[in-house]
Amino acid sequence: MNRKICFQVGTLALAFATAGPLIGSSPAYSETAGMERRDDRRDDRQGAQDIRQEGRDIARETKDACKDADESRSECRQEKRGIKQDAREAGRKLKQNH
Repeated sequence: MNRKICFQVGTLALAFATAGPLIGSSPAYSETAGMERRDDRRDDRQGAQDIRQEGRDIARETKDACKDADESRSECRQEKRGIKQDAREAGRKLKQNH
């Protein structure tokens, strides 16, 4: 055989040998216990954040209703603080129980 043809055949064989494993492989995602715990903590934090946000929204609406009812500003403020504090505590419990 001609040297040029041998070189081309060798280069082609090398290209296929190198590309074969790269094409056939799929990305590997290892799931370890640490990764699962981290995902659980992330979910717990998101749940706690959602609870706190909901508490803030409810507190804001409650304060507006309180002010519309012509109650004293300090009573409305205290009511809002109580609702927000309850939401914070619920968020803490969610994170601690999981």
